Amino acid sequence: MSGNARTARGSWGPLLVAGGLLAGCTAAGADGGPAGRAGASAHAVPREAAVTGDATPSGGPSATAAFTPDAALVPRTAGEGRRLLASVVFAADDWGRGFVAQDPAESTPGTWAVLDGDCRWTRRKTPEGVLASLSRYSVLPAGKGRGAVKVTAAATAHSSALGADEQLSTTLEEVLRCPEQQPRDGERITGLNSLGTPFGAREQDYADDSVLEAGTYVEKGGKAQSYRWMVARLGTIVAAVSVTGGKGHSEQELQALGADTLGRMLGRAKQQLGGK
Repeated sequence: MSGNARTARGSWGPLLVAGGLLAGCTAAGADGGPAGRAGASAHAVPREAAVTGDATPSGGPSATAAFTPDAALVPRTAGEGRRLLASVVFAADDWGRGFVAQDPAESTPGTWAVLDGDCRWTRRKTPEGVLASLSRYSVLPAGKGRGAVKVTAAATAHSSALGADEQLSTTLEEVLRCPEQQPRDGERITGLNSLGTPFGAREQDYADDSVLEAGTYVEKGGKAQSYRWMVARLGTIVAAVSVTGGKGHSEQELQALGADTLGRMLGRAKQQLGGK
């Protein structure tokens, strides 16, 4: 853990700011894209294992919140959770010109993604404490000498802030157990590192907690591509975006695309939840 975290802290911190995540916020998995996940590890590393070195794991809900929702608007039932997520999670048209839906376009209702004991992503029935989870998968097709860009937008509504925080902890920790993961048959994500940044740390003021993963995505018979997975929590809601870019797409371009999208999704969540 400490090795991964130190490497990430030194090289990714500037990306969270310079890449546009803060600016954006002020304004595919088992059945879809390369990392369409918004779930949890089936065999999570104990939380204590993450508290080493200079890492900043998601240790629990912060005493100071980035956003205080209107309690009357916080989802309490599965139906309320589904309605909120449907309005928050980006579909193909939301990503920008040229993006189209993948097939399938979104995850199976009543499920969320789980990283199993063999480091494979699969979808399982949402557990107690998870009201709803939704992933939508889109792609910018290859053209004009540039490779395709596969993207996933996802969100999960929990019944408590503690449950949402636990999802962030698991997201941070699962990279320790599975630095190489299999989203689907014939696909691999390798060389994963993760960084957790809670609210108030290093100018992070857009969410109660956040996690960034980065690595390399390889499809059978294809070339390695840049991969990133950005996750942020607002109270009981966890929003996430993955971006996998092909030939001709710069790191800065992909970082900005993911950061802007996550920021806009968090903005939608704040509108739905009211509050301050």
